Amino acid sequence: MDNEPSSGSLERFKLYDELELLEFQDKFVIKSRLSPNQGFRINRLDGNINLLDDGDTLSGSPLRTSTIYGVVGTIRLVVGTYAVVITSRKEVGSFLGFPVYRLMSMRVLACNDALRYSTAQEKKDETYFVNLLKVVESMPGLYYSYETDITLNLQRRSKLVDGWTSKPIWKQADPRFVWNKHLFEELIEYKLDRFIVPIVQGNILKFKLPLLPFLSLPHFSLCFFQRAQLKLKDSNAMVTLFSRRCTRRLGTRMWRRGANFEGDTANFIETEQLLETEEFKFSFLQARGSIPILWEQIVDLSYKPHLRVISHEETPKIVERHFHDLMQRYGEIVALDLTDKHGEEGQLSAAYAAEMQKQQNAGYVAFDFHHYCGSSNFDNLKILYDEISEDFEKQRYFLIDRQGNVLEEQRGLFRANCIDSLDRTNVTQCYLAQRSLNLQLQRIRVLTSSECISMFEEEYGKFRILWAEQGDEISLEYAGTHALKGDLVRYGKQTITGMIKDGVSALSRYYLNNFHDGIRQDALDLISGHYNVSRNVPSPFQSNNFEPLTYLPVASALIIGGLTATTFTLQQAGRNTNHYVSSVLCAGITAGVMAIVKANGRHLCSRPRLCGLL
Repeated sequence: MDNEPSSGSLERFKLYDELELLEFQDKFVIKSRLSPNQGFRINRLDGNINLLDDGDTLSGSPLRTSTIYGVVGTIRLVVGTYAVVITSRKEVGSFLGFPVYRLMSMRVLACNDALRYSTAQEKKDETYFVNLLKVVESMPGLYYSYETDITLNLQRRSKLVDGWTSKPIWKQADPRFVWNKHLFEELIEYKLDRFIVPIVQGNILKFKLPLLPFLSLPHFSLCFFQRAQLKLKDSNAMVTLFSRRCTRRLGTRMWRRGANFEGDTANFIETEQLLETEEFKFSFLQARGSIPILWEQIVDLSYKPHLRVISHEETPKIVERHFHDLMQRYGEIVALDLTDKHGEEGQLSAAYAAEMQKQQNAGYVAFDFHHYCGSSNFDNLKILYDEISEDFEKQRYFLIDRQGNVLEEQRGLFRANCIDSLDRTNVTQCYLAQRSLNLQLQRIRVLTSSECISMFEEEYGKFRILWAEQGDEISLEYAGTHALKGDLVRYGKQTITGMIKDGVSALSRYYLNNFHDGIRQDALDLISGHYNVSRNVPSPFQSNNFEPLTYLPVASALIIGGLTATTFTLQQAGRNTNHYVSSVLCAGITAGVMAIVKANGRHLCSRPRLCGLL
């Protein structure tokens, strides 16, 4: 079941899976344990890379020797070069028969001895950039394989030419979904192909998942790689949920909205649901992404910042570029807009709908999720399905047999969005995935034409949990919290526990969006290459003397102190009328400080410093 169709007779490319790191006073040396003459050294003064030659001997004894499991990449900052290496890993399962590993910890090797010759401003800038690397170093849920590319969906893999899998894995990979592609550019220049590890991001979740009464399975899952081994009557099967995050407009929830001028959208994710049996492999693709026009929602300390559509003459071309790219990759596209049709969301949705009327490359369906489904009417998604059923049945799914014969191709894609393309979107995608799974199980006669997975209550619940966990992980990457409306996916209705959890997540999102995500956005812009550090351009921090996190605690203390003093003096006013004057004075000062904070809310929040919104 796990054997992948052959892509030619050439030997499959494999990365070095265990490396030795030698630390000298003047250099770092990284070499393969399997082939000790294969490797490279990095000068600790200037960060220059030199290859190890056959028969090359290293003079002197290293200060330290350790085992590492891969090189994430290198990055040059203002003065120094920094190499990021994998210091521990965990095998979490296999994909198409090849082991998949979770990156458990990283280490940043600093080659910045020249920093002592730098100016004060250069040292200050370098310190900020190094702190961003520490944010990167602590990013959880990174996954990779030494033996196969995990960025291509099954339908694209089936079209690989003979010998493709003998190429370096970084060449096989779809660059849209490689988290560290900017970091290994220098390694490519030195042809260190067997050291270059393409990485995707996610989190691992483990539980048992019996999908139907006649299925029994051990299960493990991760955000980008969720799978369940099933027992289908007399044959084995595997269900895999695989979500791939695009890096073209990588970022956090409030600081990456909408599209850029190239048509790339924030939070764009391709999700593939695979069903594998002894004889067949099925694949069903969906996508999500922010509304592909120019818009913003800048944090300003308010709970729900204002949405603003940015009017621009390029907007029609931006939308056209976005959907043309999708059509070239996936076929016919149907856009599902799940936003509200009133208020500021309604204005954004109306602007999107107006642009979609001009497009020839995609269909558009507006479905007010909150109006139809509310907090407990998950089944009302059938109203949406009835509207799109003709397109759904026409797009179908991908199907390949054991011999590699393509029996059916998926001829299009549903692209869903809400405001964040998280909560409502995940509920809807789960519903469509369920519909597709029914068709696939019916095709191989595990289910009859009158049966569907939702008829088996306990097993259907397990399937929904799979999608709910995936929604949580995708939300953690973009918003920093678990998904809202998780109960709709898990149970088909809202529960009291779910409402409390949603409330906690909403407050957490507020805190992260306002006081943390600016730094996280800078870290993502740095490692993705959207911002390139250069010593020859003015410092991005030199003209920015206002530090919001310095003033915010003072403002908060004044507000809290003012409210406390006002309350105290009001309590004392009954005993002494002079306290009324004090109460009015305290209340006035507090109101003034609150007005100043509100007026300067945008400036008091954690803001990205490296890149603009577009």
